[in-house]
Amino acid sequence: MSSRRQYSSSGCLRFANVTKQKKKKWKTKLCFNMAADNDPESEVFEITDFTTASEWERFVSKVEEVLNEWKLTESYVEKLSPEKGAYVNGSWGEQSQDVHFADFKFSISHHFLKEECKKENGRSEEDTLPLAMQDLLSMHNDFPPRAHCLVRWYGLREFVVISPGANCEAIISESKCNLLLSSISMSLANSGCQVPMFVQIQQKWRRIYAGECQGPGVRTDFEIVHLRKVPSQYNHLSGLLDIFKSKIGCNLLPLPPVDIAIRYTYILQDWQQSSWPQQPPDFDTLLGGEVGGVEFGNLPFGACEEPISELHLATTWPHLTEGIVVDNDVYSDLDPLQAPHWSVRVRTAENLQCLLGDFITEFFKLCCRRESAEEILGRGHAEEEGQENSDISSALSKLTEPAAPVPLSKLSVSSMVHSARKHMRRRRHIDESPLNVDVLNSILLYLFPDAAVEKSSDKEKTTQPNSVRTSEKEKSPDDNLFLQLKSAPSDSLTYRLALCLCMVNYSYGGLPAVTHLWQEFVLELRYRWENNFLIYGLTGGPPDLRCCLLHQKFQMLNCCIDRKRARDEARKAQEGNRERERKVSGGKASASTTTREVSQGKSWDSWSDSEEEFFECLSDQGEMESSQSEGGKIKAEGRLQPYNNMTLLNSAEPLYVPVTQEPAPMTEDQLEEQSEVLAKLGTSAEGTHLRARMQSACLLSDMESFKAANPGCVLEDFVRWYSPRDYVEEEAVDEKGDPVVKGELSARMKIPGNMWVEAWETARVTPARRQKRLFDDTKEAEKVLHYLAMLKPGDLAHHLLPCLLHAAIVKLKQEESIENIPSVEKSIQQATSQANKLLHSGNCDNKKLEDFINQLVTMETVITEARSLKAKFAADEEEDNDEAADELEKFVTSLLEEPEVVVIGAGQARIGRIIHRLFINAQRAALLAPVDDDLEPGVEGRKIPDFPPPAGREILLRTCVPRPAPYSKALPQRLFCVLMKDEFRLAGAFSADTSFF
Repeated sequence: MSSRRQYSSSGCLRFANVTKQKKKKWKTKLCFNMAADNDPESEVFEITDFTTASEWERFVSKVEEVLNEWKLTESYVEKLSPEKGAYVNGSWGEQSQDVHFADFKFSISHHFLKEECKKENGRSEEDTLPLAMQDLLSMHNDFPPRAHCLVRWYGLREFVVISPGANCEAIISESKCNLLLSSISMSLANSGCQVPMFVQIQQKWRRIYAGECQGPGVRTDFEIVHLRKVPSQYNHLSGLLDIFKSKIGCNLLPLPPVDIAIRYTYILQDWQQSSWPQQPPDFDTLLGGEVGGVEFGNLPFGACEEPISELHLATTWPHLTEGIVVDNDVYSDLDPLQAPHWSVRVRTAENLQCLLGDFITEFFKLCCRRESAEEILGRGHAEEEGQENSDISSALSKLTEPAAPVPLSKLSVSSMVHSARKHMRRRRHIDESPLNVDVLNSILLYLFPDAAVEKSSDKEKTTQPNSVRTSEKEKSPDDNLFLQLKSAPSDSLTYRLALCLCMVNYSYGGLPAVTHLWQEFVLELRYRWENNFLIYGLTGGPPDLRCCLLHQKFQMLNCCIDRKRARDEARKAQEGNRERERKVSGGKASASTTTREVSQGKSWDSWSDSEEEFFECLSDQGEMESSQSEGGKIKAEGRLQPYNNMTLLNSAEPLYVPVTQEPAPMTEDQLEEQSEVLAKLGTSAEGTHLRARMQSACLLSDMESFKAANPGCVLEDFVRWYSPRDYVEEEAVDEKGDPVVKGELSARMKIPGNMWVEAWETARVTPARRQKRLFDDTKEAEKVLHYLAMLKPGDLAHHLLPCLLHAAIVKLKQEESIENIPSVEKSIQQATSQANKLLHSGNCDNKKLEDFINQLVTMETVITEARSLKAKFAADEEEDNDEAADELEKFVTSLLEEPEVVVIGAGQARIGRIIHRLFINAQRAALLAPVDDDLEPGVEGRKIPDFPPPAGREILLRTCVPRPAPYSKALPQRLFCVLMKDEFRLAGAFSADTSFF
């Protein structure tokens, strides 16, 4: 046996060495069988390594590390008692971290009220209770309206919660719950933390927490009972007091008084005598049949349903003691009208449908569509229109073609029927257009109101648009919001088009109807271009680069029409002058002149379509044409007026200002394209020279006009007029000693290879009216019309979105000015600033645009809620004065901005009486009682209660008694009771003395 034991001992030593080398935490059994095969005797050795940590110990250690990391283990913290309302008005902080128990994840979070405090790392006083125990008895912040449930139940300002992590099962078994409670107890004891710690158990929706708080010689246990139904014996205050007294188990006689705080909550859901949020639809109008429907040019506003779903009235008795109030199963003193404190909160409707938000949201969805017009409407429209156009264009050629014999197959009955069906299908397709014809005509008449005026003369055609442009200029200084949003002026064509397309998209057919309207709009623009009708609702002049690109395109087309009209009118006037000269001379016109005029002659309207024509410059001031001089001198052409009494340097002729071409207007996309082309030329000498030539086209035109107006001029004369700074004059003395002024070109003009010198040498003597046009209005107009025709509906919506957001902000400002809500006014200012940055960026982020639209919807919702509340609270108000109106407005504003509003004066105040009347009306409507003229409270014989049964009852019981023994320290005890229709909850905090028990 001795040898056997020695062998076993040596084996154990070797086994321990291996374990020590690998540093593994394990428990094992080692068995040795030292007997021979025929010897059944054996010995078993069991070795347990107690130096290694278990998973439970690791978890406890990790929790302690987190508490130390958050600095929750300070021995003594000096803080004042929180002021009244601190839990609502103060700021709450939260920090969290994940911890693991084996493979199960927990989340540990620290909730605390941010407040100034004085921390001392000294030694804790024996009589000082932890802050959590002091908070149990605090009466300053009972029933906070918006806080963590543990704050409401226990009045804590700081606590730690351990809850199962995301996607982890709940802690339901009793053994696991006890294990977690043991863990937090060990962590608190080891770290010396005095902050209460809770563990969430059972399902999360039940909100059941078990916790503990430890201090020097004291401990508080937090317990919760949760049931679905309220037991009948505990459905009143007396029964709850019995539970509380039995739980604390105090043997002192008489018992210390129990402080009581009670809150009853009444819910009002049925709103009587309240107006509709929207006017009923008018089916007699063309645009009727829609709830909240408006005429074209306006945006709808408001909710389609009641925005306020519930009003919660909380009646509170804050400081009561046992024996003052009676509440049992037979009788109750708790009358809501006698409650000393009233507070109100409102619950708004979820997913409220607001018309303005819906309009903008649906239009924003168009920006994400990428279909073309052909894909949306089908190729039928485009093919039929193209076929008709081709038939018209080839009409003359068909007249000259020899008649071909018609084959007999074409004369068959089947072919005739097929042709008839095709024609009928085409007519049916036109009749079944996406947009109703009457609606389409109404929209076009709204966009182009000058079309309703009889076009009897050209003067009548132009007076209306000019008057509109004047009015736009008059009111643009007052409203510069479009400059901030890069949209278009209010009531401009682009602005009105955005509103019409938005309404068509929402109410009259969606994307197909929008595409149809856009096609008709482009056709109207082409008609106006071809017939020289100015576009209504656009300011004159070049495109305004501060506006959106689509507005610039419309302005460019209007510039083309204006130039074309002016040129044709000038030619007609010139031709009229020639005709009058012929008549004066007796009609002796030469045949050559007649032949030349006929060869020129197309109609004035079609003349502008020629690419080889010269530019006819406007000369409203009258061109001072000089006649042919003697001696064969060059005839001066294109003179406008003398220039500052100057004369030419090489002659005594006066220097004339020439009639020049106006610079070519450009839109921002053309400027970007031109910049890219110039940048691609590079920095080489040849590229720089070519870039300079491209940029000097206007300079060359002005030089040619100057030469034509001033025969015999030199470059210095041109510089004196065009760039006076580049002509340097100095006083000198001539040969006779008289002072004279001599001038010369500046240094930069004398640089070799100067572009001005090169352009002057190549410039011909050509007046502006015979020069090639710098701005080819025919080409530019066709480019604009092609751009508009090829524009996809999604891109069109993207171009018009700034105008629609502009209109939405204006609408919100108008509605807010009526209701006067400071928070919304501030939000509108912030939204305008945000839109300014968002819409001026190169590429608008759809996600940011969507968030911005949601902000507008939120503001619309708040305004709608304020309007609804004002209508409800003003319905039964007898006193109509400024003081009552101001009080009502302040109260409504507070309801929208604060979670809960205190009614000063409770049920006896003006607001309290209004709320009382609202409940009376709802009660009578619910019980189908007749409405009497006298609804004053206190009328004898009334059987209908003024208030419904309370939807929720909250009762808070507090006292301070010694536990567990009569000689123990007196410690705070607290029980929070919640009694509802489908819930019964008791949240208790019971303290005990751990030193003298």
